[in-house]
Amino acid sequence: MNVKNEKSELNALIRLLDDPDEHVYGRIKDRIFSYGPQAIPSLEHAWENSFDNLIQERIENLIRSIQLEDLQEALNKWVEGGGVDLLEGFILASRYQYPDQDPEKLYKEVARIIKDVWLEMNNDLTGLEKVKVINHILFDINKFSANKSNFYAPENFFLKNLIETKKGNPISLGTFYIIIAQSLKIPIYGVNLPKHFILAYMDEITEMGMSVPSENEVLFYLNPFNYGAVFTRNEIDLYIRQLKMTAKDSFFKPCSNLTIIKRLFVELAFSYDKSGYPDKARDIRNLLKAFK
Repeated sequence: MNVKNEKSELNALIRLLDDPDEHVYGRIKDRIFSYGPQAIPSLEHAWENSFDNLIQERIENLIRSIQLEDLQEALNKWVEGGGVDLLEGFILASRYQYPDQDPEKLYKEVARIIKDVWLEMNNDLTGLEKVKVINHILFDINKFSANKSNFYAPENFFLKNLIETKKGNPISLGTFYIIIAQSLKIPIYGVNLPKHFILAYMDEITEMGMSVPSENEVLFYLNPFNYGAVFTRNEIDLYIRQLKMTAKDSFFKPCSNLTIIKRLFVELAFSYDKSGYPDKARDIRNLLKAFK
């Protein structure tokens, strides 16, 4: 079937969305769904030109189902590829809430900040001095900060929101910090600490898809939720004791990109539950199947 005939069939199917027979409606819905993302513009056009609440509701549900399926496929592909590009994974997470976001705009804004950091760097700087540069550009110049007043808001998890509001939570600020650093070959990685997300400055840069370097290569740690403050393993030991937990190696050593984005989704689902959006929490838990 050529493009013109496909569009004619799609529009004809959309006009039948008001069928009162649930069985017939189910078949129509499945056929429209099979068109995938290319059906969305026609569905949106139909929604805008309809005054029927039932049709509008059915169109909204169809669009959301198509977008979720498309996101699931993209996330599956990212995971199967080893999660090498952390920024891509972060953008995919943001796509859940903002399916119409412009990825190119996000890439450009991230690239702008990377360039600002790069302009202040030189090969003679120590690890601590490089961290000071990143902290200055992110927190002093660009005014990124912790959203302490609305800590559990789902919006804190999305790159689009982080860039627009300059506020985030430990996992979003930390992921952003890692992306900036690693783009400049600065060996900063995430650490999957319970109830917190911190960063580790390593001895050297390592490919971080599914593999992780040794804890022994950590030079020092950083807290992205506290303006990139530097601390040592002793503070983590104290924190673990305060939580009354048994220390594990994973609390001290870097984690993979896959672990970072998986944790982001896990915490996002919890945030939606806490904020009274169980349907969205269920969506996120379905997306998490990509990591199993």
